[in-house]
Amino acid sequence: MQTVLISIHLIVVLGLIAVVLLQRSEGGLGLGGGGSGGVAGFMTGRGQANALTRATAILAALFFTTSMALAILSHRSAAPRSILEGTGTSQPATPPNAGNLLDTLRGQSGAQPSTQPGTPAQVPETAPAQPAVPQAPQSR
Repeated sequence: MQTVLISIHLIVVLGLIAVVLLQRSEGGLGLGGGGSGGVAGFMTGRGQANALTRATAILAALFFTTSMALAILSHRSAAPRSILEGTGTSQPATPPNAGNLLDTLRGQSGAQPSTQPGTPAQVPETAPAQPAVPQAPQSR
């Protein structure tokens, strides 16, 4: 239903653009040619203005109607949601004496937490290689 309505809406939009561009401009030369050109023999000036004005009004009403219908359809298809709903599984509460965050992270990674509070963190035996110093281009 929504696809059909979008297709109709696009056809109405293209028709509305064409009708507006065909209208006679008040000043200067528009695409209507200022009364001369290919559409001059189509109708008299007054008849052409009335027909294009009427067509513009009808297409504008259709544009408004299809826009409102699309808005209503999109509103009905979207179910109201709560920001608290569907947040995923909740994490189990940690006991109050779980220790500090560093000990918790070490426990998750498989390392043993330090038993003494003032013990420095253990450094890996092999230090990572230092990155190479980038070479700046030299001017000659």
